[in-house]
Amino acid sequence: MSQLIHPTALIDASAKIADDVKIGAYSIIESDVSIASGTEIKHHVTIAAHTDIGKNNRIFQYSSIGEEPQDKKYNGEATRTTMGDNNTIREYVTINRGTVDDLGETRIGNNNWIMAYVHIAHDCVLADNIIIANGTTLAGHVHLGDYVILGGFTKLHQFCRIGAHAFTAMDTGFQKDLPPYVMAQGNPAKPRIINAEGLKRRGFSQEDITALKKAFRLLYKSDLRLTDALVGMQKLADKHACVQLMVDFINSSSRSIVR
Repeated sequence: MSQLIHPTALIDASAKIADDVKIGAYSIIESDVSIASGTEIKHHVTIAAHTDIGKNNRIFQYSSIGEEPQDKKYNGEATRTTMGDNNTIREYVTINRGTVDDLGETRIGNNNWIMAYVHIAHDCVLADNIIIANGTTLAGHVHLGDYVILGGFTKLHQFCRIGAHAFTAMDTGFQKDLPPYVMAQGNPAKPRIINAEGLKRRGFSQEDITALKKAFRLLYKSDLRLTDALVGMQKLADKHACVQLMVDFINSSSRSIVR
C-alpha cells in the first residue's frame, strides 16, 4: 500500500486511485470509486460506491460522499456521484448519489468551497466557483449556477434553482427559483438587490452592472406583471448579454421565481 494511504484505511480492490492521492486513517473507499491525482481524503471519510472524484480536491474528516439517496423510491440502482476538480469539502458534509427519476447522478463542478455540515441531496447539480456556508441544506434536484454564494443555514426545497452570481443571506428559505445576480433574504426568500459588489469583484463592467440594476427594478420595483417586466428586460438584454442570462433563466423556470 502507498505510504500516502494510512494502513487503517479500508479500500475496495475495484477502486481506481491515482498514485499521489492521500487517504487518512480509518477512511473507507467502496467499490466502483475513482479518485484522480492530487486529491486528499482526510481521516474518517466515507467515499461510497459509484463515485468519481476529480483532481486536487480536499475532503475533510467525517464527510460522506456518494451514499445512497434519502429517497424511498430508491431501490439500489447503480446511480452515481461525480465531483470535478479543486473542490474543498469540509467536515460532516453529506452528498448523496442520484436517482433514476432524474439524471441518475449528483454532480459537483469545479472550484467549489462547501463548508461544514452542508447536505447536498440526490440529483443536485452544482456548477463552478460556488461557496456554501455551514449548515445549508439542498433538497433533491436543486441546481446552483456559477459563483452562487449561499449564506449559512440556507434551505432549498426540491427542484429549486439558484441562478449564477446570486447571493443568499443567512437562514434564507426557498420554495421558488432565484434569478441570476439577485441577493435574497428571509424565509420565505425575498429579493433585495443586485449583487453588485460580487459582480465588480468578478470583472463586470459598470455599464453591465447598471443594466442589471435596471432589469432588477423592472422585475421587482415597477409593479409590472411578470410578462410585461420581461418585455422591458429583453430590450435591455438586446444590448447587454448579462441581462439575457436573467431573462432566459426566468423563462425556463418551472417553479416560478421569488418575487
